[in-house]
Amino acid sequence: MKILICGGGVIGACTAYYLARKGVDVVVVERSGVANAASGKSGGFLALDWCRESPLDALARHSFGLHEQLATDLGRDLNLDWGYRRLETLSVVSSKRRDLTSLAGEARPDWLGADARVHARIGTTQTTAQLDPERFTKAMIAAAIDSGAEVRLGTVEGIELADDGTRATGAIVDGVSMPADAVVIAMGPWSILACRWLPLPGVFGIKGHSIVYRFEPDSAAALFVEVETEEGEVENPEVVPRMDGTTYVCGLSSQALLPVDPATVSSDAGAIEQLKELTASFSPALAQAPVLASQACHRPVTEDDLPLIGAVAAVGGAYVATGHGVWGMLNGPATGQAMANLIVDGSTPHVDLTPFDPGRMPRFDPDRLNLR
Repeated sequence: MKILICGGGVIGACTAYYLARKGVDVVVVERSGVANAASGKSGGFLALDWCRESPLDALARHSFGLHEQLATDLGRDLNLDWGYRRLETLSVVSSKRRDLTSLAGEARPDWLGADARVHARIGTTQTTAQLDPERFTKAMIAAAIDSGAEVRLGTVEGIELADDGTRATGAIVDGVSMPADAVVIAMGPWSILACRWLPLPGVFGIKGHSIVYRFEPDSAAALFVEVETEEGEVENPEVVPRMDGTTYVCGLSSQALLPVDPATVSSDAGAIEQLKELTASFSPALAQAPVLASQACHRPVTEDDLPLIGAVAAVGGAYVATGHGVWGMLNGPATGQAMANLIVDGSTPHVDLTPFDPGRMPRFDPDRLNLR
């Protein structure tokens, strides 16, 4: 059995890993490089129960556990390390317009500025964790390769179908036919391109900006910050210190057009400078640290904010796994495991995929595609 996975982000990488462990012949096709888009530029924040009262809850809880299992098994057996650790998470408020002295319910990290206060503890070492997303995604690919998978650089230009159109038989990659018994679309927001070939709902990209500082705080805690500017505007940057001596800050989402090539994603004008100013408002010490990376990425979302995970209706051998929004890194392992079980065994014993059935929404009209 040969499976072709279109996309080398965290979802494609985890799917390849779990398929390869089942002894399946797996080929991952990636246009720009493994973890080259959101999977290499996200925060890597993980939460056990932040999707409660949502259809995502069971998927997230199962995947949170898989992350620790993978860190233990692969980090030990293959000498891979992607900076996984449990950590606490704090809600922080920063404002020059309001008196925040009453917000003193939790210990205040010493690297916060004078105008910032801790509002509440919103995660503990039992419920929140982190990892380096690029290193994790590449480690999953490395583990898949160790089990027999293959990665090829190339652009997926179409899905090949049987003469009656009822079954996927492979893909066209850089003009060349690649036969397969099944094809998985896992191209993040670029999965929208597959609407030209398969009856799939729309997947769209929300752009986010981030900065990686060379900064290691004395006490590590992820921060979800509410910054009120002097003009009264409110922004919500997120801060994740990492085990490699760096600290990641993200925020300032926009709905900029998706470029055709993931390698050409660029920051919106002035966004990085604004994010630096926001950082300085709640942590001058962090803002003065050396900047290692300033970047942007598009995270994949759907119209109902739930991912597409499962078989494509009316086209045998065609599958999709994308649209995870901000929870792609968290839900990568459980999604990959479920896809492998669905493709090989026809069932998903760990997670019910019914809420994520791609057939729940109508097909996106490919004539509406608007990329730059």
